[in-house]
Amino acid sequence: PYYGPLAGIEDDQFRKILENNVIANHWLIGFVAPQMIERKDGAIIIVSSIGGLRGSPVIGAYNISKVADFQLARNLAVEYGPYNVRVNCIAPGLIRTDFARALWEDPEMLKRRTATTPLRRIGEPDEIAGAAVFLASQAGSFVTGQSIVVDGGVTI
Repeated sequence: PYYGPLAGIEDDQFRKILENNVIANHWLIGFVAPQMIERKDGAIIIVSSIGGLRGSPVIGAYNISKVADFQLARNLAVEYGPYNVRVNCIAPGLIRTDFARALWEDPEMLKRRTATTPLRRIGEPDEIAGAAVFLASQAGSFVTGQSIVVDGGVTI
């Protein structure tokens, strides 16, 4: 990953972030969508981030890639909707995962993050899973092109 202002990012670093976070999603969806279109049923869920909703002087390139995921979901929702294939995003905040370990294992960082979160805690993986289950289930059958934010209220 690249940490710093966008003015300092090298093209190769920017490309790598976009390839990993946007283009890979596009190609993975391309592998499964034809079968969903054929059977006229499916739910595609892209895991994005609340970074796609915010600016950052440190992880701006990452955030750009995550907002691109939102648009990927919206665009594919329009394309695949006539075939009853839904496409949505989940935008997690800080979740207790290996990816975010450096943030939640540091007691001072954790204290700062939870103090600015209305629910005063970080999220757990099963809370992201719950959103995914909803989007994949019959309960979410009229939801497409949306980004569900699961962040304990950080972005309100």
